[in-house]
Formats: sequence, structure tokens, C-alpha cells
Amino acid sequence: MHIEHVAIWTHDLERLRSFYETYFAGQASAKYVNARKQFESYFLTFAAGARLELMQMPTVPLSQNDVAQQFTGYIHIAFSVGSREAVEALTDRLRTDGYPILDGPRTTGDGYYESSVLDPDRNRIEITI
Repeated sequence: MHIEHVAIWTHDLERLRSFYETYFAGQASAKYVNARKQFESYFLTFAAGARLELMQMPTVPLSQNDVAQQFTGYIHIAFSVGSREAVEALTDRLRTDGYPILDGPRTTGDGYYESSVLDPDRNRIEITI
């Protein structure tokens, strides 16, 4: 058994698609559109086979969660980039391009080498080895 995909609601589908393609090498499917429901989505596939569904529908409200705080429920997606150097390089690239870096790169108490960043919708991402 494995996780087939994780989904994220957004109010700017194209911006989020471009972010995950640019920084995490996601390959987007053709856009799915259901005009009756005003629903649109992309599936992004990553090198190891994991998929991320990005979804947009105007009736979905903005999140009330404070991204600076932790909260219950799904909290982050972790991407393994293969090495400490790759964690540092991608974190530096995101910082240079203006994305918020929440923490790291650092070694955590349980031995992960990681950084925590926010995507354009302020969803948490861990970049790890």
C-alpha cells in the first residue's frame, strides 16, 4: 500500500502549478475542468511516482489557520532532494526568489537534515535529504 496522492485547494491554480514545476520538478497533467461545478485541477507527478493534486473552485473559503503556528490536521509535504547540498541549494534558491523560509537548513533532533519553507499559498513544505 502507498499514498496515491495528496491534494491542495488554491485560489491561483496556475501560480501554484508553476511553483511545483519550477522548484520540485513536478510534471503537470492536462488541466481538468468541470464547468458546471466551476472546478479545475492539475495532477503533478514527481520523479519517484508521488502525485500532488492542485484544485481550484471559487466557493472554497480561504484557510483561517495561522501558518506561523502549528495546528491539527495535515501540516506539510516533505520532498526528499537527495543530499545536504541539494537541501541547501534549493532552500537558498527559494529564499533568493522571495519565498519565506521558516527554519533551517538544520539537523533536527530525530536526525533529519531539512529546511521548512512556504509555497505561494503559504502551505508548509519540508525539504529534506
